[in-house]
Amino acid sequence: MQLCQAHRKLLKGKLSSRLRAASVMVRFVTNTTKESKRDLLERLRKLEFDISEEEIFTSLTAARNLIEQRQVRPMLLVDDRALPDFTGVQTHDPNAVVIGLAPEHFHYQLLNEAFRLLLDGAPLIAIHKARYYKRKDGLALGPGPFVTALEYATDTKAVVVGKPEKTFFLEALRDTDCAPEEAVMIGDDCRDDVDGAQNIGMLGILVKTGKYKAADEEKINPPPYLTCESFPHAVDHILQHLL
Repeated sequence: MQLCQAHRKLLKGKLSSRLRAASVMVRFVTNTTKESKRDLLERLRKLEFDISEEEIFTSLTAARNLIEQRQVRPMLLVDDRALPDFTGVQTHDPNAVVIGLAPEHFHYQLLNEAFRLLLDGAPLIAIHKARYYKRKDGLALGPGPFVTALEYATDTKAVVVGKPEKTFFLEALRDTDCAPEEAVMIGDDCRDDVDGAQNIGMLGILVKTGKYKAADEEKINPPPYLTCESFPHAVDHILQHLL
């Protein structure tokens, strides 16, 4: 059945409420680095998502946590809209490179500046290494290829903080009192969402929306716990079979 845009937004808003009504704790986890957590929350609420700021865990949050733990001064290769999530972080005379999705900054001069810092011993922190992401005009290169280029050029290895890293999912669950074996991840990326979650013992549900491409479910081993048409179908399955 085709739904008009207003009905789709309303449906999205009801899904998380259905889960909460069944005493299921909800977390929205994302690798997005193109906007701050505040802007993401505002955008989701405009789409009629029933969501609070405490329910969002982003790779930007994970990156800031690592910066503070290591007490480094990063060169921030991130979208300008993501900078509010690094307010208060010292960036003068940088001694580390932090890289996320930053199409406006992925040009020779800045990448070469990052290259020279890394040659001098600065650590490379990748907010994530996604190969590509979905835009309105189609799939586009993610930060992964640029991180890999810097790794190759400097013979170094990035510390990755976002999905599919185990620490990302464990941090997202940390304040929930929920063991990985009791959690389900729903996502449209077979590697970053499903495989990453299943590597710590979560169940992974792959949805055929967003960046999904035909036969993605065959690219990981073990395969997804479930592959279904959409997020609403995934929620239906959880409510009917996993509670």
